[in-house]
Amino acid sequence: METQRNELAATGEFGLIDAIVDRMPAGPHSLLGPGDDAAVVAVPDGRVVACTDVLVDGRHFRRDWSSAEDVGHRAAAANLADVAAMGARPTALLLGLCVPPDLPVSWVEELADGIAAEAAVAGAGVVGGDTVSAPSLTIAITALGDLGGRPPVTRSGARPGDLLAVNGRLGWAAAGQTILSRGFRSPGALVAAHRRPEVDYGAGFHAARAGATAMIDVSDGLLADLGHVAAASKVSIDVDSSAVEVTDQLRDTAHALGVDPLAWVLTGGDDHALVATFPPGSPPGAGWRLIGRVGDGIDVTVDGEDYEGATGWDHFRS
Repeated sequence: METQRNELAATGEFGLIDAIVDRMPAGPHSLLGPGDDAAVVAVPDGRVVACTDVLVDGRHFRRDWSSAEDVGHRAAAANLADVAAMGARPTALLLGLCVPPDLPVSWVEELADGIAAEAAVAGAGVVGGDTVSAPSLTIAITALGDLGGRPPVTRSGARPGDLLAVNGRLGWAAAGQTILSRGFRSPGALVAAHRRPEVDYGAGFHAARAGATAMIDVSDGLLADLGHVAAASKVSIDVDSSAVEVTDQLRDTAHALGVDPLAWVLTGGDDHALVATFPPGSPPGAGWRLIGRVGDGIDVTVDGEDYEGATGWDHFRS
């Protein structure tokens, strides 16, 4: 009977909403939070950066690999990083939650804790959302952001001669996924990177101030995501493999698993590092690492050569 009372079917929709709202502070930009038909968020810039992302149980995360709180961090990070990649500061999140009726209430509460904690890291609040009963667990988050009076940094602004730089880790989440898929749980730092990305959410805003011409977050793989920049900007981008960071921990783990560590770094997703292009003479600032250059043409290469193999994740091909 105790198990039954702890299931969502017994708690009900509004009991679930109350449990979620109690765990999610609205944040400094919220003028009106949960409780009405819609929230009201301050927009000092007069423009709103908006994005949305969906995570499906068994497709984007596994509950036997990650705790509910881990999944919350990861779901929030995927959206907050997209806002940062536009050169904006995240302000608010909205949560759409499709849940099976037999899911424990405690799992949803822990999910809410993870989302709230990650939002707090970015300086954003959770201002509303929706819940519905569904056969499979699906998490949809919408993020909002403020540009602070500057133009957005899009994918289409890179120009030949620009320098390519990255802020954040590459390949760690992919390494963690490989470790888990082989049935292991260590090295713990790499597994943790798969479960909870570490993103510098202020880096995008500061990159915009430093003159970034194009920017994107690495969600599907460095080469795949740079392909979007190359296509939108009509440029070529060459990555210097000697400049990307391949840590000893990545090398040692890859050797033990029979994997090329550089493949993790170049094609692994879910780290949500920020990658941007900067004009020559405009240093990107602290936390950024130069890893390549922009040229003529429309392609992405590594050390001047085409990369053989998949360049990243594709939801309908991978």
